Amino acid sequence: MSTLSQRRWLKFKQNKRAYLSMWLLLVVVIISMVAPFIANSKPLILMYKHNLYFPFVQFIKDDMLGGNLPTEAVYSDSYTRTQINSNGWAVYPLVPYKYDTVDYFSTEPFPAPPSKQHLLGTDDQGRDVLARLLYALRLSLIFTIILTFFSAIIGISIGAIQGYLGGKTDLFIGRFLEIWGSLPQLFILIILSSLIEPGFISLLLILLLFGWTSLTGVVRAEFLKTRGLDYVKSAKALGVSDFRIMVRHILPNALVTTITYIPFMLAGGIVALSALDFLGLGLPVGTPSLGELIRQGKENLAAPWLGLTAFCVMTVLLSLLLFIGEGIRDAFDPHQEKNE
Repeated sequence: MSTLSQRRWLKFKQNKRAYLSMWLLLVVVIISMVAPFIANSKPLILMYKHNLYFPFVQFIKDDMLGGNLPTEAVYSDSYTRTQINSNGWAVYPLVPYKYDTVDYFSTEPFPAPPSKQHLLGTDDQGRDVLARLLYALRLSLIFTIILTFFSAIIGISIGAIQGYLGGKTDLFIGRFLEIWGSLPQLFILIILSSLIEPGFISLLLILLLFGWTSLTGVVRAEFLKTRGLDYVKSAKALGVSDFRIMVRHILPNALVTTITYIPFMLAGGIVALSALDFLGLGLPVGTPSLGELIRQGKENLAAPWLGLTAFCVMTVLLSLLLFIGEGIRDAFDPHQEKNE
């Protein structure tokens, strides 16, 4: 007889769309996390005059490679390339551009269309779109994972207190959530983003103001349902503290339902960040993001590859998260478990 977790995993695998989406998302996450190794303007390994260097993590001066300047070497420069080829060798990333590298040697006006040098073209400042897309994916995923993590902690904690204590505590928090949820969230986020200097941490805190509310009602319902069961009453009779009962006896049951919301919260975080970046109220100027690429597409209608590339990538990413969420929701559905 298989365990409950094994049955849920098998149920999830039976949903072919969700199972395939999980593996595709894993590939996307891995590729985005190793973006500096895939797209970078510096060689990964450099051998020059029998000296081994790692420009990816080392500061190599121009005069160390036969130049005349004490500044960092520019590896896209033809003279530097010639010196390296004549006196050694170098291993370059698949995309020889970083997200902020401007191709000053391009023969096309910016934004340049897709070519052999730039597979997805360049933006209006001459930066490689593919490189910016890889770094934008990494930033979006890291941001939304951190946002979802802290939102889940706050939402679960408040929902647990509300459901376990009940009474006036439940009434007070419930009324607060009704008022807080009725506020125009987008307008408040826009106002705060325009008042506070943009940054990763500040934007995270702003979005965290409303990100936690979606889990509170779910966790509250689970605690209300569970707190009256016999094993909880027995624990109280034995003198077990309320905190221990909440954490060790009730919370694991509440987390089962909470897990089904995580993919949808991740998708919501990506949309929120992209929306603020699209409006110019998100991350600092120059930071690679999906919303910033979509905004460039809007401002450069003659360069459709800018907006379409970011839009397609964002659509695929959100679709994968939603398909996974649907699969998890069906696998954890208690009604289907009873029918089986």
